[in-house]
Amino acid sequence: MKKLLPTVFLFLLFTVTNASAFEVKHHFNITLGAFDAGRSSLSYNLTSQSYQVKSSVRTHGFFDTLYPFQANYFTTGKIIKDKLQTTDYRYASESRFNKRTKELVYNEKGVPIYRISTKNDKSKKSKINDTEKYQGTTDLQTVLAEFIKQYNELKFCDSRMEVFDGKRRFDVIFKDEGQESVQPCTPNGYFGVAAKCSMYIDKLNSDDDDLLWQLTSERPVYFLILETPETHKPFIAQIKIKSTPLGELDVCTTNVTTKE
Repeated sequence: MKKLLPTVFLFLLFTVTNASAFEVKHHFNITLGAFDAGRSSLSYNLTSQSYQVKSSVRTHGFFDTLYPFQANYFTTGKIIKDKLQTTDYRYASESRFNKRTKELVYNEKGVPIYRISTKNDKSKKSKINDTEKYQGTTDLQTVLAEFIKQYNELKFCDSRMEVFDGKRRFDVIFKDEGQESVQPCTPNGYFGVAAKCSMYIDKLNSDDDDLLWQLTSERPVYFLILETPETHKPFIAQIKIKSTPLGELDVCTTNVTTKE
């Protein structure tokens, strides 16, 4: 579980519109098996030349007693010829026994050149060697932004994107999977017939003991996409992994607000 939850919560997504500048705030409830396991929020800011993504997650209720955890993620980047290019990625988390941070530093071409990490106040800065191998890669939050941007503009999911997280190089594969009904997770929640997309991790023949790393390379993460009633713009209404060691994981949107 130590590795499952922090990585799962990276899959929380956000809406995208065609406006030249806007801000989106998204709120989620997270259920894991029988547990009302967590809460999350995310804000996404976009201009014609740059973007910024902030997300936070924390465990909730009885699950918080079993496994207290909170984390914050932060990504900034440039938009060049309609492509998103990461300039900075940061992560900070705290569990019962550990505090961790990680930062990836990128050069002007969007290639990661340094990884700075800390664990319980012990800091380490590592130069990333063979940077040519990571040309064209990005962080996971930017990948998800590209995915939603593509869906908003073209109304399909199929794509393959390259990711480097500071240690591992892998591909993220999205596929169209038809439609599926979404039920509201709160009395005033969102519902309807949603477009269904799947996401797989291609480990590119690498090996790792991370649980979610194994799960998502063997089975999909499903995204169910609805449109906001007011603006008719797409947003992720639900995220599901059908099988984990604690049962099904369900991330459900409780509220979406957009400001232009």
